[in-house]
Amino acid sequence: MNVSLFISRRLIGKTEYRFSKPIIRIAITAIALSVCIMLLSLFIIKGFQKNITNKVIGFNGHIQVMHYNQGNSFETSPLSLTDSIRTSLESVPGITHFQVYATKAAIIKTDNDIHGVLFKGLSHDMDSTFLSEHLVDGHIPVFSAHDKSNKVVISKRISDKLALTTGQKIHLYFVQTPMRVRSLEISGIYHTGVAEYDEVLVLGDIGHIQKLNDWQNNQVGGLEVLLHSFDHLEKMQINIGSVLPYYLNAETVFDKNPQLFDWLELQNINVRVILILMLIVGAINMVTALFILIMEKTPLIGTLKALGSTNWTIRNIFLYHSAYLIIRGLVFGNGMAFLLAIVQHTFKLIKLNPETYYMSFIPINFDWLGWMGINVGTLVICSLVLVIPSFIISKIKPVNAIRFE
Repeated sequence: MNVSLFISRRLIGKTEYRFSKPIIRIAITAIALSVCIMLLSLFIIKGFQKNITNKVIGFNGHIQVMHYNQGNSFETSPLSLTDSIRTSLESVPGITHFQVYATKAAIIKTDNDIHGVLFKGLSHDMDSTFLSEHLVDGHIPVFSAHDKSNKVVISKRISDKLALTTGQKIHLYFVQTPMRVRSLEISGIYHTGVAEYDEVLVLGDIGHIQKLNDWQNNQVGGLEVLLHSFDHLEKMQINIGSVLPYYLNAETVFDKNPQLFDWLELQNINVRVILILMLIVGAINMVTALFILIMEKTPLIGTLKALGSTNWTIRNIFLYHSAYLIIRGLVFGNGMAFLLAIVQHTFKLIKLNPETYYMSFIPINFDWLGWMGINVGTLVICSLVLVIPSFIISKIKPVNAIRFE
């Protein structure tokens, strides 16, 4: 029989404390609030990262295949898409889809205003899942491998700036010598909140770019590759690069958007700072509560020592008691965190400025591995910290402790 655990349970059920009861409540509350804040911070940051990453991947794919001489130019160099390239990509495990694209700088001119854009040409192999999720008006045009479509999809930001609506004709002046113009119809309007894309991107038929650049039907600007999983992205980049011809380069979405992903990585630092601060707050409160418990139960400590109990046995009584308080705080903290997270995830009550945060509400992503780490880490760290004040018990003398008032 575990004597320490038995006595600890009796102490837990005992309610007539002199002054430790409010201290214990404060300690449990501190643990609960610390865990709640840590979990909410984790869920929110993971939500930001997942939301923005999915949007960037939606516009670029996980990996882009293009010529080495492409650089950062808006004008894509022609890539002859041969059957051997298609077969090579299809043979790489982990690729779910790949589609052709090309880009060309252009200017939208209306009666009252002009706006510089990047025309992105797509073909019949376009995966429209992402665009469908962010379409706010109209419909997505169907692109054919043989006939050019004169319909385009623009962003809500561009439509608001130029007062454009679906079904309206626009004139796109493509930047080249001599300048060429195309009259196209707006079939849909999308909105993602990512200003870098919403500000400039117009989606249309790749056939227009092929015609303007005097390309053949099998010549495209590049390939966007979608993967089964975001994990092991660099490994997939190497695998894809190994099957491509020497003149083609495979770039990850990290390579194409380094500043954006560096900003997302900085958010992990914020989470680490919050975790450390909240753990310190919780640990200090538990240490204070344990000191109060030891002081209040000094006569009990003296009696147990007089009966022959060892210092380690008595210390375990208070450590078990403290662990119980920590677990209570974890339960309450998890309950509050999940309640608030589920409410925000369902009803999106807390709004954000999309100009700054790339989205109009606080996103939530339930990271179960992180959730387990926070709970286990809080329990272990707080329990280890409590070992230090428990050494006071070894300094208490039985005679003085029994007389202690």
